[in-house]
Amino acid sequence: MHFEKLIKMIKERRESLQVTQETLAELSGVGLRTVKQFESGKGNPTIITLQKLGDALGLEITMKIKTKSNN
Repeated sequence: MHFEKLIKMIKERRESLQVTQETLAELSGVGLRTVKQFESGKGNPTIITLQKLGDALGLEITMKIKTKSNN
């Protein structure tokens, strides 16, 4: 999944639950500044931060690791 789609999905989920950025920060244990930067596309959150945000919003975030093939 592209990073922009992930940002959009998390923001839309937060809004659909009527959760403010402040509340999401509190529920997830992530700083408010980090939440705001992430949603604006300016942040570069760690995998752990993404997991915390997803957990707080009831989302399961999974990652795939692929190797590049030599063609």
